[in-house]
Amino acid sequence: MGTTARTHYVYTTVIGPLTIAANGTAITHVLFGAPDLPGALAPSELTNRAANQLQEYLAGKRTAFDLPLAPEGTPFQQRVWKALQNIPYGQTRSYADVAAAIGSPQATRAVGGANNRNPIAIVIPCHRVVGANGKLTGYAGGLQLKQRLLDLERAHR
Repeated sequence: MGTTARTHYVYTTVIGPLTIAANGTAITHVLFGAPDLPGALAPSELTNRAANQLQEYLAGKRTAFDLPLAPEGTPFQQRVWKALQNIPYGQTRSYADVAAAIGSPQATRAVGGANNRNPIAIVIPCHRVVGANGKLTGYAGGLQLKQRLLDLERAHR
């Protein structure tokens, strides 16, 4: 990443404030609310582009994101987050499905931990991961929002 400038900005959306951060070349965070992040509190071309795509998604007009992403995490977390991006719009997978997809079928709990630490909400669709029984499990934005996102996708797929 070098000396690229980190910026972040809080955008107002229909699901509440979303903080979008970038490192100058890629999106590093999409977080619920307005947490304090390192770097300048200023929009950039990249955070604005991400915000526009998120607004389109929330309006049911976008089913896939076209953004450079750079989530920071362990190699295992990176594998999980990559697998999450392969879950089709409007579908769900269990934690066990994701563990199998990354070649670690015994790592269901670890997949849950990586899912919980996903720094790029919605764009890396951790909301598409559900319990083995199909029930909703934890979500940083709350279970009501998780259900709302899943309902939105089912209605527009």
